[in-house]
Amino acid sequence: MNKSNTSTLAPQPGLPTPAASWYDRKGLVQIGLLAFLLLAPLALYFLGHIYYVNLASRITLIAMAAVGLNLAIGYGGMVSFGHAAYFGLGGYVAGISAYHAFDFTPVIGWPIAIPGSDSMLVIWLAAILLCGLLALAIGAISLRTTGVYFIMITLAFAQMMYYFANSWPTYGGEDGLPIFLRNGLPWVDTNDALTFFLICFGGLVLSLALTSRIMKSRFGAALTMARLNDTRLATAGISPYPIRLVAFVISAMITGLAGALYADLNGFVSPTMLSWHMSGELMVIVILGGVGRLYGPLAGALLFVMMETLLGGMTEYWQLFLGLVLLFVVLFAKHGVMGWLAGRERHE
Repeated sequence: MNKSNTSTLAPQPGLPTPAASWYDRKGLVQIGLLAFLLLAPLALYFLGHIYYVNLASRITLIAMAAVGLNLAIGYGGMVSFGHAAYFGLGGYVAGISAYHAFDFTPVIGWPIAIPGSDSMLVIWLAAILLCGLLALAIGAISLRTTGVYFIMITLAFAQMMYYFANSWPTYGGEDGLPIFLRNGLPWVDTNDALTFFLICFGGLVLSLALTSRIMKSRFGAALTMARLNDTRLATAGISPYPIRLVAFVISAMITGLAGALYADLNGFVSPTMLSWHMSGELMVIVILGGVGRLYGPLAGALLFVMMETLLGGMTEYWQLFLGLVLLFVVLFAKHGVMGWLAGRERHE
């Protein structure tokens, strides 16, 4: 090859390579989404639009719950249709703990009295641990199956919890359980809408950072291989089962923490947080944003809640338009909104 041909094929000075331009574009989109989610509520708060600040908190928490589901579905290939179990359990941990703290009664009276608490730190820890234990039990059983059987088992466990909460009159049954006073943090006014939003935003950022760190580790590489080819992973001397189980448990913990904050946001928890409709909403959000995209849940939550708010105010059949958008994404943008915005289709 002569010198002129070589110089033609070489990257030109000052021009970004295709890979570099894609990463720059992806980074700009991610920063833009986070900046919009953070700055819009700040501006609206100082303009006195508290409703929209609370709406931003809802978007943030739904996105956080979907981040947990995305770890299972997008990165682990575990299509769970029962993540509402962890979302609802986190909500009930917050509601039951606050209920007993308000009444000065123990949550459990025997053999060791465990008092209720209105401290967010205690509630978050309890929600994370209980959701982790529940996911460990459910995952240990359901991960021995694959495909549609895995989907149905996770759904069955979530529905069992839904019907149990419906028939539990101590905590409101199907009417739900009100949280009279929002749980608190030391030296922080959690009743302030902007302060609570910042707490939720911090939780979302931490969940994104944790997911990113996991997927960049050796564990993340093993989880990716378990999704792509578990036989090849097993021949390398690594059993896919415990890798998937750990990822499933971490996924449930993130979703459960989001549920605890969601109950505090609404001042109410009910069995609807445990229903299959909630699991379906979380899955739709992941698909809309982009399965296996780190910021996909955030993009999907923004699109879902904005459609629900704007179109829901015009017609009660707004889900029809959501279905059309979802159909378009599945047919023409299979990597979701983030895949379309980033300009390149690949798992992150």
